[in-house]
Amino acid sequence: MKGALKNIAEMMHQVQPEANFAFEFWDGERVGYGDLSRPGAVTLRLKSPRSAKQIVVNGFLGFGEAYMAGDLDLDGDFQELMRLGICTGFDQLPLSPRQKLLFRVQRLTARNTASRACQHIAHHYDRGDDFYSLYLDPTMTYSCAYFRSPGDSLEQAQRQKYEHIARKLLLKAGESLLDIGCGWGGMLIHAAGYLGVDAVGNTISRSQYEYVRQKIRELNLENKIGVILEDYRSLTGKFDKVVSIGMFEHVGKEFIPLFMRKVSQLLNKGGLGLLHTIAKDAPSASDPWTWKYIFPGGYVPTLDEIVREMGRAGFTILDIENLRQHYARTLDLWAENYEHNVEKVRRMYDDAFVRMWRLYLHCASAEFKYGDLRLYQVLFSKGLNNDLVMTRDHVYAADG
Repeated sequence: MKGALKNIAEMMHQVQPEANFAFEFWDGERVGYGDLSRPGAVTLRLKSPRSAKQIVVNGFLGFGEAYMAGDLDLDGDFQELMRLGICTGFDQLPLSPRQKLLFRVQRLTARNTASRACQHIAHHYDRGDDFYSLYLDPTMTYSCAYFRSPGDSLEQAQRQKYEHIARKLLLKAGESLLDIGCGWGGMLIHAAGYLGVDAVGNTISRSQYEYVRQKIRELNLENKIGVILEDYRSLTGKFDKVVSIGMFEHVGKEFIPLFMRKVSQLLNKGGLGLLHTIAKDAPSASDPWTWKYIFPGGYVPTLDEIVREMGRAGFTILDIENLRQHYARTLDLWAENYEHNVEKVRRMYDDAFVRMWRLYLHCASAEFKYGDLRLYQVLFSKGLNNDLVMTRDHVYAADG
């Protein structure tokens, strides 16, 4: 196994000869390249032959499980190792036949039906507001922010994201807005509190639902905002505008057509909708570690899948924007906040959880910077609307 890892290290060096990194083995042997004293250098320390076997046999899944168990450690720049792995295709290495079979069985038995979707969402989102408040901004926004300048704070960038979406949707007082998968209510509060919109949101996370209800009462917005603890498939009514921010990744591949049809049923003719979602430019292998430990039931669609099914549902695409770098920046700020509060996380859970969430945040950021993850905002109308403005000036005029 040591020889196989040395080959991986050599491959990394060949692909990225300027990189400064090392693999240090359990017996003290080290394979290193470049200057490890330079900023950005990283050392992967493998503590046992078992950790090496996990990596060689099961790729990133094995790496993640070994890291969670404390069988390996990293010194230096965490994301540099992620970058090197992505550049050499390590994240796309095949699983062992046994793990591949288990993964396929799990995927087949974890379809996002209405009942299973609640379980999957609870696994991630119902860990408690106290936990998420340790690394999110005060708006409790758990999706990609929008940075107008590098010095923007996380809270400022999240509020700018909501305003960015509002401008695209041409939201104005008196209109009705549905937020599918409203999270902790940030978009609802922005639309109702700042713009005078009548907003309704849904979630299937009990903790998010209770949080939004309390926030609505605190802000005296009961007459402007409603929140429903209900699956999107059960929603009824008609709305001038529809938005979904960071929820579509939980729909599942087989339910994409159903989601689009449901949005069409809910949106008034000529009305505008915006889908804010992680996606890919082309199909690629799923990440079994993230699927198993972070987002069970999750599926990252391709842009082609999204646009195709929108067309079939009768939508007209108006605008597509890629906020890839914005999400990488968001994740980096979340990771900074997380590390500032890591001892609190450890007291809440344990060291394995601390490592798991750290890997999730850094791996996701690296995938946006160097891998195949994108963040798309897709603006669309239900059918043709010839009364819409013909430029994007209203979206960007005040950004300078």
